[in-house]
Amino acid sequence: MSSTFTILNSTLNSTHSSLVRLCKLSCWSYGEVFHGLPTCPLENCFELNGSVRKLMGQHDFDVYHLHRLGKIASMNTTTKSQILIKDPQNISSADGAFKLGFFTPINTTNRYVGIWYVTESNVVWVANRETPLHDSSGVVIISDDNTNLLVLNGQKHVIWSSNVSNIAPNFNVTVQLQNTGNLVLQEDTTDRIIWSSFKHPTDTFIPNILISTNQKTGERVEATSWKSPSDPAIGNFTGGLERLSAPEIFIWNQKNPHWRSGPWNGQAFLGLRTNLLSTSTFLNGFTFTRDDSGNLVTITYTLPNSSYFGTLVVSYEGNLVYTAWINRVQVRKRVVQQNECDVYGICGPNGSCDFKDSAPICTCLTGFEPKNADEWNRKIWINGCVRRASLKCERVKNNRSALHGEEDGFMKLQTTKPPDFVEQSYLSEDACRTQCLNDCNCTAYGFDNGIRCLIWSGKLIDIVRFTSGGIDLYIRQAYSELASIQTNETHGKKNITPIIIATVTVSAIIVATCAYFLWSWASKRSGQTNQENQITSLSGDMKQVKLEDLPLFEFKNISNATNNFSSANKIGHGGFGSVYKGELPDGVEIAVKRLSRTSGQGLEEFMNEVIVISKLQHRNLVRLLGCCIEGEEKMLVYEYMPNNSLDFYLSDPVKKKILDWQKRLYIIQGISRGLLYLHRDSRLRIIHRDLKLSNILLDGELNPKISDFGMAKIFGSSENEGNTRRIMGTYGYMSPEYAMEGLFSEKSDVFSFGVLLLEIISGRKNTSFYNHDQALSLLGYAWKLWNEEEIISLIDPEICNPDYVDDILRCIHIGLLCVQEIAKERPTMATVVSMLNSEIVKFPRPSQPAFIQRQTEHKGESSTQQSHDSNSTNSVTITNLQGR
Repeated sequence: MSSTFTILNSTLNSTHSSLVRLCKLSCWSYGEVFHGLPTCPLENCFELNGSVRKLMGQHDFDVYHLHRLGKIASMNTTTKSQILIKDPQNISSADGAFKLGFFTPINTTNRYVGIWYVTESNVVWVANRETPLHDSSGVVIISDDNTNLLVLNGQKHVIWSSNVSNIAPNFNVTVQLQNTGNLVLQEDTTDRIIWSSFKHPTDTFIPNILISTNQKTGERVEATSWKSPSDPAIGNFTGGLERLSAPEIFIWNQKNPHWRSGPWNGQAFLGLRTNLLSTSTFLNGFTFTRDDSGNLVTITYTLPNSSYFGTLVVSYEGNLVYTAWINRVQVRKRVVQQNECDVYGICGPNGSCDFKDSAPICTCLTGFEPKNADEWNRKIWINGCVRRASLKCERVKNNRSALHGEEDGFMKLQTTKPPDFVEQSYLSEDACRTQCLNDCNCTAYGFDNGIRCLIWSGKLIDIVRFTSGGIDLYIRQAYSELASIQTNETHGKKNITPIIIATVTVSAIIVATCAYFLWSWASKRSGQTNQENQITSLSGDMKQVKLEDLPLFEFKNISNATNNFSSANKIGHGGFGSVYKGELPDGVEIAVKRLSRTSGQGLEEFMNEVIVISKLQHRNLVRLLGCCIEGEEKMLVYEYMPNNSLDFYLSDPVKKKILDWQKRLYIIQGISRGLLYLHRDSRLRIIHRDLKLSNILLDGELNPKISDFGMAKIFGSSENEGNTRRIMGTYGYMSPEYAMEGLFSEKSDVFSFGVLLLEIISGRKNTSFYNHDQALSLLGYAWKLWNEEEIISLIDPEICNPDYVDDILRCIHIGLLCVQEIAKERPTMATVVSMLNSEIVKFPRPSQPAFIQRQTEHKGESSTQQSHDSNSTNSVTITNLQGR
């Protein structure tokens, strides 16, 4: 050790005094801290660590340090030493989020070595889970041959080892607790990771862990539950990947399937309920990969930035539990499984489970009957159901008559968890149906835009009925079953024929009367004969909507869910009517948009919203769960957003402090992805036309959701621009070509997005500058600061952190490009997304935005809707401008 000082001095090119100062702060030897130079031998400085906290009387080390003599590594690494840590010491990651140390679970005195996030109650990994320490004598060391990490008890017996065997003895190694929570053992010379805790998870998946299955070698990276809350030993349940043709997350009870997520479609797991999909950052953020050979399949999830953290834990009860943190504060903890219907195959083959009245109810699929009627009636469902009538292939095989034309068909089962054992292909929906019909083994098919054609052969297992979400499952039926169903429907129609005749007669009189009054009311309201401004009948509009594809809610159920639309449940209102919070019997929280009976505009928006949003599914769009149409009542049922709107935060000086820059950037990126989906990636090309702060809703993890599609327009594949004389929108967000000429396109939404972006960064609304001395709008103010090279003054003081200024200025630049006056100069949303993700780093200089300076002082009434008179704004005449 005598040459240690010489080596350090040579390597660091430091003075003797600087090494003394470093030694006094950080020198540690065999668990002791030496406070003065006389008792701090330089020979022991190779065991440097960041133990400033120790010197202050605390017991935890930031990190250990120094692997090889002559090199100081990063402050969250350590190397060979007789003792790395001993109870109760611990090591922190560089950012302080994770610690490696000794802990005791609840209701026990046993000690374990583990990694936890923030506090010991959030253990994410355990070393000696099968061999606990029974006192506080434990130590963690690197083995004498310098190849393994070991945990020793007080008798120096090895109770846990990393078991590395693929490294030559006496190589120098480095131990590091990374900011991801991964504990790694690295070769010193090559930095090759020879062991990683991420490859050996206990019961917890955290971001960046690669859950994997290798079909060739059989190797799997899985999580195994604790035996109990007080015992980290290996429990009964294991979570990992299965069904690799269409990968799913499975939980097994021993070797038996216990729960499955359903296939991943690129955005969501199809076997999970809608409310979980819409509120869980983690269950929407998975990435699947498959190696070139197709043998190794992995899944991982990442989060937008270090402010967010989440865990998925396989609990000792067999549940998948997810917990979320924001800025290291726990904000949510939920069990993915909701009820007994989530237990794998609870209704047996060809049965489906529906949770009603606090209990699972199993029913046989259409065309099937219980295999054992006596057991079934006693709610013993495990043997499931069998077909009542043979399919055509089976009849032909058994030489039974199969008349020409007596072909098999399909019955649709809506909003269903896809059965197990699916085979996936990239056929179209029609081709998928044809393939199933042509395959005698095919018993059902389904189609999802994300993963396309889904085919099932043999028995259909683990089917669950949802109130929303899932897929539409088409179950193969024998011709006789289809004929029987059709006969029953016809017979029912004959029985009600007299009733129908009487009803139609009375209804005709009522409809004629209502039509007259509706015509009179509409004429008085607008005085216009233009067909675009007339209110078409609801029944006529409904022909455009495939209501059978959209779940229908009964009015009484919605009324019960919202406490009879009580004022306490009212969470918003607008020209269309009011919005109420509700809760369905299965615990799903909903937002109910109730159309006002006197709102003509609301009726049109209602129909438009049903047509548009029922076709969409994206993590950054609010999800339509269904609708209710009974009598004069018309309601849309959405997923509930617990964090209100973006306007709710930015308009409140106190609440907007919650939105630091990282959260605001995450929201900006989410909005941009949602718009890109509308413009380019969805089945329909859609222009939103009313993007604004109040239409950006935030879920439990502050994920942004674009809402209010009442004004959205669907474009054909060859259309790039639309035109209307009925200009509707919100002042401050409408593009100049739309406000002045009625022209709208994708670039209209880009303009609105640019306004949003600048509002989010500045913390001020575009319209708040109306009485400003030098600018008519936020855009004008931003343009003024840009030209004066003072654009940094635009930034909201709440987010003006020197660490993020460059990113913020980059986003301001993007915002100014989006609000340029000439539409063709604005970027597309695809380009905007690339800019925000730093895939494009060189930006053009923006040209002048629209509506930037005061030209005339306009005085008059502020109107939310003007349909008869023209308005003059900035000396431009606008016909029939309807503000929102």
